[in-house]
Amino acid sequence: MQNESKQPQGNAQTSVPEQGPNGAGAGEAALPPKKVSKLDKFFGVTASGSTFRVEVVAGLTTFMAMVYILMVNAGMFASVIESENAYGAAYIATAVGAVAGTLLMSLLAKMPLAQASGMGINAFVVYTLILGGTGLTYANCMVFTLLDGVIFLILTVTGLRRRIFEAIPAGVRHAIPVGIGLFIAFIGMQQAGIIVDSSTLVGFVSFNVLGSTPFISVAADGTVSGMMPAIVAILGVIAIAVLSKKNVKGAILWGLLGSAALYYILAGIAYAASSAGAADLFAGITLSNPFEAFAAWGKDSAGAVFYEGFDFSQYLGIEGHNGGTLAVVLITSALSLCMIDMFDTIGTLYGACAKGNLLDEKGTPIRMEKMMLADAIATCVGSVAGTSTVTTFVESSSGVAAGGRTGLTSLVTALCFAVAMFLSPIAQLIPRSATAAALIWVGVLMMTSVTKIDWTDAVEAIVAFFTMVIMLLGYSISKGIGWGILVYIVVKTCTGKVKEVSVPTWVIGAFFLATFLLTN
Repeated sequence: MQNESKQPQGNAQTSVPEQGPNGAGAGEAALPPKKVSKLDKFFGVTASGSTFRVEVVAGLTTFMAMVYILMVNAGMFASVIESENAYGAAYIATAVGAVAGTLLMSLLAKMPLAQASGMGINAFVVYTLILGGTGLTYANCMVFTLLDGVIFLILTVTGLRRRIFEAIPAGVRHAIPVGIGLFIAFIGMQQAGIIVDSSTLVGFVSFNVLGSTPFISVAADGTVSGMMPAIVAILGVIAIAVLSKKNVKGAILWGLLGSAALYYILAGIAYAASSAGAADLFAGITLSNPFEAFAAWGKDSAGAVFYEGFDFSQYLGIEGHNGGTLAVVLITSALSLCMIDMFDTIGTLYGACAKGNLLDEKGTPIRMEKMMLADAIATCVGSVAGTSTVTTFVESSSGVAAGGRTGLTSLVTALCFAVAMFLSPIAQLIPRSATAAALIWVGVLMMTSVTKIDWTDAVEAIVAFFTMVIMLLGYSISKGIGWGILVYIVVKTCTGKVKEVSVPTWVIGAFFLATFLLTN
């Protein structure tokens, strides 16, 4: 009955243009309907019960909801790319990955979902693999990302993806997004100066106006610290929460932009009050040619996976590192990336598609395999472009909620990302405290999976606890996953339920054990 009620509406829409506007002849109005008809047939807009206007609005909504990734991801990778314009190179790399991934979702899977560098995975690459003292370079990690894409591609084509997914204990699966959320929020708080170094390793920033904490201070490397960035980030997170509660489209983006505006307003007030820190801040602001970002990307990011990625001399130059430890790190890192990508993608696809009733009779997202294939190919393309794993964004559900039902929605989103590539100089003005607000809010969103953990089951509880806590306090997503799996194996063995541990789980656990015993 539903299809029957919508079909006449679609026919009515296509019949109006054929009559010609203002009495125009049929021949004069023949070409436009023919073009629309081809586009409609390719994406199945009318067949899905949608309209072109709804699909365009949905595509714009999705873009507004997830465009923040361009600034957040660029800010992360700017600290690890060796370039005179590291932010610009990272910004273009992120945009290229988003355009490629979203186009694949549009043209291959024909679904209203968008892709970009995944939150959590980017933090793993930057803060664990590169800045975690491993000796790995940015280009080395692009090799790991490429391997992640290839592995994901093989698992999808062969159907082994389900077996790997089932091999991960439920406690670890449910704890991974929670642990990553805490990890991301912790990074955001550090970047904003909310969490600072102290005698207890970490402490909360002091807002004592009579104390020694300055309102604003700029270090030699341009890093801004003091009360002001912390205040901006905290108010930014609150603003995003309020906007989200009111169902404002693009709440994260508006919160981020509002935080940036507040940042410069407060800095301006401080400048008027003769603050030396504020003077240094404004003195360091410059606007570059947007094409300089493309030049930096082409020189220092694009293709680095091939011409620098396989040079592991920096890693091998560290005492205790050799070919054997490199092989173990290579396998476990690629495996961790693949597992994070797999869980994130599957969860996002189910959640977003359920919102738009895009599930089959078994409750599985329609065109699931094509979407997973698009995700795997996009990750490979992203690694060549110079960004971390490209995956489907949960913010895509905002476009689905706005009525998007076909690949036309994601096509519009991809075109918006393509236009945004030329706005890097403006994006570079967004302060770290504003992007930190977005990071913290993403951490809040990822905490929802904690309700899936069965805390009454001692085995699942301890496994989930180790996974989350080691991710956060150990500052390593991969170590959290590894220890969660090892604790699961040990507890099952000690309770006489070793037969419940599958062979794939033993294999994955062995790889992580070798990593902990042979590497730092």
